[in-house]
Amino acid sequence: MHYAWLIWSLILISIWLIVYIRLNSKDKRREMLIVSFWTSLLGITEPFFVPEYWLPPSLFNLAINTGFDIESFIFSFGIGGLAVVIYEQFYNVKHSSMSSEEQHNQHHRYHFLTIISAPIAFFILLATTKLNPIYSAIIAMIVGGLFAWYCRPDLKKKMLTSAFIFLFLYFVYFLTLVALYPGYVEQVWNLKAISGIIILGIPLEELLFALSFGFLWSGIYEHLTWRKIKHI
Repeated sequence: MHYAWLIWSLILISIWLIVYIRLNSKDKRREMLIVSFWTSLLGITEPFFVPEYWLPPSLFNLAINTGFDIESFIFSFGIGGLAVVIYEQFYNVKHSSMSSEEQHNQHHRYHFLTIISAPIAFFILLATTKLNPIYSAIIAMIVGGLFAWYCRPDLKKKMLTSAFIFLFLYFVYFLTLVALYPGYVEQVWNLKAISGIIILGIPLEELLFALSFGFLWSGIYEHLTWRKIKHI
């Protein structure tokens, strides 16, 4: 089971590659690649979750010895790109730039604050509560998603739909870990520190993470680049 985290992350990258190849435009591939690259940097947050949330065996025993691990960067790269384009696998859309008038809409007065609201909420919760970091992350992503919804109400359909699509796909993806490595969840996740609720072998918190991540991250590219989507 020592390489389960690595193998599971590589399975995700395989899914990422399939989706990337299936995208029908250079613009969508660019969106996926850019978001994946920046999302991979979330791997640096792993020490917040090790060992409070889980303690996975990793390459060179990095997680146990340092809190960091290479697999987290691979995993973050994969989920970031998938969350942002998964909607476009089900709906035919194209991007266009927002006009100057649209950018100065009253909803965008707090554009920058909206973008950084999720990390702000996360660190406030870490500093002021005794919540397990996974709950702080879930709440922070929901808060960030709601702020994004206010700032970009035109993205609400993509955000809501993507949240549930990503949840379903993540659920199926997680089942591969359960099938390949029975008992891995019980050995690696700190179930005593969280709810302990397991759904078909999957911790409830993982599903809440998937739902909140899909909700926030699906609209991040359009939000950062002042783009809008049009259904065609």
